Amino acid sequence: MKLKYRKGIFLVVFRKEKKKIFYLVLKRKLHWKGWEFPKGGVEKNESLLQAVKRELKEETGLKIKKIINMKINGKFDYPRKLKDMPGIKGMNYSLYAVEVKKGKVKIDKIEHSGYKWLDFKQAYKKLSFDNKKRCLKLVNKKLNQ
Repeated sequence: MKLKYRKGIFLVVFRKEKKKIFYLVLKRKLHWKGWEFPKGGVEKNESLLQAVKRELKEETGLKIKKIINMKINGKFDYPRKLKDMPGIKGMNYSLYAVEVKKGKVKIDKIEHSGYKWLDFKQAYKKLSFDNKKRCLKLVNKKLNQ
């Protein structure tokens, strides 16, 4: 059987406070341990934008202020075969920057064990994978133009 890439989205979630930008990073516990952004697969018959809204709600519970399609795609392989995703070897993702309203973060306790709001430098250091660091850099550059 040929392994496929799952269609997905990466969300660099941020909020602005007194002209400073803070990024939301989540502490992953399902499939691997480390720090990441909200992300997820696009469901059948769902648009990328619908997936962005659904994943943000599922993984953070936050309200959206603005969604920016970064028009950037990437892909990565999962570190190992995942029992709950047979035939899938990784994810093909589209990158979005999502500005959220201030509010309480309600994480999905199955996937994540915690979260932090961090400035660019702190968030960059925290992230576990280079592709996520690259996405953060691209979003940060765009927001500071």
